Amino acid sequence: MYDLIVIGGGPAGMLGAATAGRNGLKVVLLEKNDVLGKKLRITGNGRCNITNSGAVDDFQKSIVNNGKFMYSSFSSFDNMLMIALMRSLGVRLKVEKDNRVFPASDRSVDVVDALRRHLRENGVEIRLNAEAEEILVKDGWVSGVLLKNGVRIKCAKVLLATGGVSYRQTGSTGDGYRMARNLGHSIVEPRPALVPLVSGEDWVKDLRGVTLDNVRVRASAGSRAAEQDGELLFTHFGLSGPAIINLSSYLSRKTLFPAEIEIDLFPCFSKEQLEDRLRDCLKQNSGRYLKNAMGVLLPQKMVPVIFEKAGLDPQKQVDVATREDIALLARQMKKLTVDVSGLRPLNEAIITSGGIDTKEINPSTLESKIIKGLYFAGEIIDVDALTGGYNLQIAFSTGYLSGASAAL
Repeated sequence: MYDLIVIGGGPAGMLGAATAGRNGLKVVLLEKNDVLGKKLRITGNGRCNITNSGAVDDFQKSIVNNGKFMYSSFSSFDNMLMIALMRSLGVRLKVEKDNRVFPASDRSVDVVDALRRHLRENGVEIRLNAEAEEILVKDGWVSGVLLKNGVRIKCAKVLLATGGVSYRQTGSTGDGYRMARNLGHSIVEPRPALVPLVSGEDWVKDLRGVTLDNVRVRASAGSRAAEQDGELLFTHFGLSGPAIINLSSYLSRKTLFPAEIEIDLFPCFSKEQLEDRLRDCLKQNSGRYLKNAMGVLLPQKMVPVIFEKAGLDPQKQVDVATREDIALLARQMKKLTVDVSGLRPLNEAIITSGGIDTKEINPSTLESKIIKGLYFAGEIIDVDALTGGYNLQIAFSTGYLSGASAAL
């Protein structure tokens, strides 16, 4: 008989189990894979963006869905506590662009190993290749877990932390949704978040491999517009890169496709300032064709796209370019539109948007409002955020709070 069974050996499950064990509970962690943290091992291209060193306000601003739900979790275990925990477990850290925190080794396996040590130091029993089939309930209270192999394990409480349904090869196959639904919980439809966008426009495909730094992308997202700054990458299927990945989270649940994306190639300049920049550029390239002069400002492969959309002849001489020509070029460079037909598949998404409806979870304890003794943590909950370490911190914060609550 266990005090707590934790289902799922990802970041939320591991920290939740260790926290409960540290508080004196007899805990067993069930992981369906043959290793812990299988998805954690590949995050950040294998480098693991553990958290973000920014202010609490940065976290709230970066949550796309159900940010208010996270107040108690962040108050219980914030990014500074996560950083302190990693250091106490022997993981040296470094802070990179936009306050992103990584292990100094650039090895996600170091984070997984540290969390595994944390589990063992706090007396947590770890069972690998142990797949949960059903959460057992008696008179509205958790009573145990039925494994896929038919074994029943008795317990007083269960923490469900099985993740979402992206990167299914890591074991995120939606098992937790099924188990929660069978107990009466509502599931907000899982959709891809932090995922590239699909476009069928030929000129987009022709630009595959071209990267644009420091652009601004904008799109309608329900009743309001969403925009993101950063890097954009043209691909054979459409658009990718950090700015697009972040924008996709706003579009996932609020936008009907097809939709239109606007790209501002020079967000630091007003249209008037960009026109002045163009005039200076043309003066310095007297006697040349417009297309050759524009190559100073844009990747060469983008130049014909801008001219075609502006309706201008790229073979026109710089010296005969009019104020109207310059205005047309500036307009296109400030508002280059792309028709997008949808999102890439859910399995390609960095995280899953959707999951257990937050209305059915007590935000102060993360206990189910439907089944006593049932707790939730991590990506299985309907909360998601932008890139930058925010989603992993959500997993760690909810893992800690659920584990601590289970010990009360």
